[in-house]
Amino acid sequence: MNILDEHIPIDQRQLLKSWRISVRHIGYDVGRKGIKDSEIIPLLLSLRHPTFFTLDLGFYERHLCHERYCLACIDVNQYETASFARRLLRHPQFNTQAKRIGAVIRMSQKGLLVWRLHAEEEVRLTWPQ
Repeated sequence: MNILDEHIPIDQRQLLKSWRISVRHIGYDVGRKGIKDSEIIPLLLSLRHPTFFTLDLGFYERHLCHERYCLACIDVNQYETASFARRLLRHPQFNTQAKRIGAVIRMSQKGLLVWRLHAEEEVRLTWPQ
């Protein structure tokens, strides 16, 4: 299940859906508008293996790795969110739910930074060509 933070523009959700990527949007399809950051993790834990896409880089923390969800922090303009979400979902190391779970990911133009559950070091990855 792919979840979009409420701060991601609606047109980005629509773009993902036009690409046949199933998403739910906080404040529209799941959760409530105005949900606090401290309420996001409990919400994710109540869902079945979600991947949470957010523009809030405060979620890129090693201690937030968990075996029941993936956090994907997008470090680009908010109007590029959909394309970066799709790039992550197509990346060979993250193209299945099972490969994403337990990871906290920071995506940017340069590539990806990844914390994995129980990992000692952050991993840097590039985008496939």
